[in-house]
Amino acid sequence: MNKYLFSSLCLLAINSAHADDSAPSLMLPAANITAPQVDAEHIDLKTATSAGSRLNLNSLETPASVESLSGERIRARGDRSVQDAVTRTTGITNTATPGNGGSSYSARGFVGQGSVMQLYDGIRMYSGAGTVTFPVDDWSVERIDVLRGPASVLYGEGATGAVINVIPKKPFSGEIENHLRVGYGSYDSQQQALDSGGSLTDTLSYRLNLNHIQSNGWIDHGDSESTFISAALRWQARDDLAFTLSHDYGDQEPQNDFGVPLINGRYHKSLRDKNYNVRDAKLHYNDQWTRLNSEWQINDDLVASNELYYLKAQRRWQNAENHAWDQDRQTLMRSGYYSIKHQQEQVGDRQTFTLDHDLFGLESKTLVGADYNRIHFDLHSNAPYKDVVTGGTPIDMNHPDRGEFTSNSPYRDQFKTTTQQVSLFAENRTQLSEQLSLVTGVRRDIVHLDRDDLIEDTRSDRSLSANSWKVGLVYELTPDMSVYAQQATSVDGVAGLISLYPSEQGFDMARARQTEVGFKQMFWDQRGEWTLAAYHIVKKDLLTPDPNNPGNSLQVGQQSSNGLEASLDLQLPDRWQLQANAAFVRAEYDKFDDEGVSRKGNRPTDVPRRTANLWLSKTISDDLNAGAGVRYVDSRYADLANTVVLPSYTVVDATVSWKALPKTTLGLRLNNLFNRQYAVSQYNSGQQWIMGEPRSFFVTADYTF
Repeated sequence: MNKYLFSSLCLLAINSAHADDSAPSLMLPAANITAPQVDAEHIDLKTATSAGSRLNLNSLETPASVESLSGERIRARGDRSVQDAVTRTTGITNTATPGNGGSSYSARGFVGQGSVMQLYDGIRMYSGAGTVTFPVDDWSVERIDVLRGPASVLYGEGATGAVINVIPKKPFSGEIENHLRVGYGSYDSQQQALDSGGSLTDTLSYRLNLNHIQSNGWIDHGDSESTFISAALRWQARDDLAFTLSHDYGDQEPQNDFGVPLINGRYHKSLRDKNYNVRDAKLHYNDQWTRLNSEWQINDDLVASNELYYLKAQRRWQNAENHAWDQDRQTLMRSGYYSIKHQQEQVGDRQTFTLDHDLFGLESKTLVGADYNRIHFDLHSNAPYKDVVTGGTPIDMNHPDRGEFTSNSPYRDQFKTTTQQVSLFAENRTQLSEQLSLVTGVRRDIVHLDRDDLIEDTRSDRSLSANSWKVGLVYELTPDMSVYAQQATSVDGVAGLISLYPSEQGFDMARARQTEVGFKQMFWDQRGEWTLAAYHIVKKDLLTPDPNNPGNSLQVGQQSSNGLEASLDLQLPDRWQLQANAAFVRAEYDKFDDEGVSRKGNRPTDVPRRTANLWLSKTISDDLNAGAGVRYVDSRYADLANTVVLPSYTVVDATVSWKALPKTTLGLRLNNLFNRQYAVSQYNSGQQWIMGEPRSFFVTADYTF
């Protein structure tokens, strides 16, 4: 978005708001007549979550490992994106690269958008060609809910490792309130943001969030810019009926960096800020989400909800992605010239009914529903990606000549697909006794894919179906303590479901089953809480190359994952607060062949054995707060052979905020306090390390009125 347009929008919102010096500070009461209170700043084990169940259960009532982060906590920690915030939760690590849209995670031993599902306000965009580019902005986030483990019974295929649900800020009733932020930091980083909301009439309320960020980047030619707009209008038609119309817009041009190449298998510090991409490289994502929600309290026991939505995504790449060291020639080679454009549209509707009732004399709640999606996906590219110079072009690793994008393959329309998906699902919670409850769920998914190959002028189609289920028991030891056990299943596509190649359409979905047990407790007069979970997951029907015919694949692979996860949250004396978590996972291939070589016993790529996070904060006075956090990620393998290793890393961040005036707060965040050089993720089988940002600072000024 043009910076002048953004400034005008901010001024318009400010001038239209009611400035009242006596107005209270920003308060976010519940906005939906039946939804959980997502606007609360404080979240604990008794706060209803959205990811682990559709029945509005809290964590103590849910037989699964769930975790929630409030938007207030995210911004207080200085997290700059949804990805930064999510990777502070238990056992979730960042595997983002420009090639996967900059939004990819590892959870419970499973990696990527095909196994870690991302939702925005409970809605998923079906991933085309393995890319998810929304959401990333955390300014408009009210809460992030995370469910670890299989969840296809709730959301469909593609949810074996975890589900991440980003919940935006909602309209609220009351006087109009505004929150302005401006920020400046290292590498000429800048931010201008607005949060405005309140009542327009007795029945009409709104919420508007705008955020614009730009930076020169910490690598050569590393400019980046993003604009995000979130707007919602809520109409309370009757006491028992409400409608919400919302639209979200994201436009990103992220830092175009495919990592630091290893030289003779070693990382060289002097190359950290180099950019080996071409001069006319492109990286541009545009996403738009429009939703119409209705909530109808039919009677005291029955609630109906409907969500109609339209999603549109456009993604553009043009890069020289591979920068690999040639051992024989002792020079750096640039290759892999890719020019790709995705266009995707998704129209869908989800209808649910929730009923409180008796089941054989027992207290019970049941939800039944259906959803439907129609997705159009177009791919333009220069496939088969034949470089002008076979094997690559030599470049000076210290003073690279940027050059221009060139390819022997023309950029043209490749294929179009139309995918229709329909599902029926149900979930039930029955109180078997005063302390024991049973939570179950089932889902049936049917998918039909039509594909038009525009190069070969051929057509193909395929229908897929899948069943998912879960069953869990929760035993309430005390009102503040529960134990649980659960079995759940999931299904994942063998590739991007809506962009399957004809050679992939003959395969069924991969299937997984998890057994999990856990413990959750609030203690110390509810000033502390801790959770513990242990799990075992087996995923079958992975694609592996046929050892007798390398050009073909066999659906015979299997992966297992075992792990422990723990979290702790303490409100300590003298206004200290501590949040900590740790995870251990042992993931390996039980059966998997790679180019005729068995990888049995090997760990999947990008999966660390151990992760841990800690955040300690202190309210020094009513006007002064400080905090610091540590993030630890164990070493990971970058190849199936487990020969290329990304080192472990520990990074420290810190924040300070000062309420200088009644309506003005100044903030300072320090990222990577000790200037650690570390690899966040990898590319090109570990030959390129995508590095974390060096030590940096960012100063903010917030004004509320």
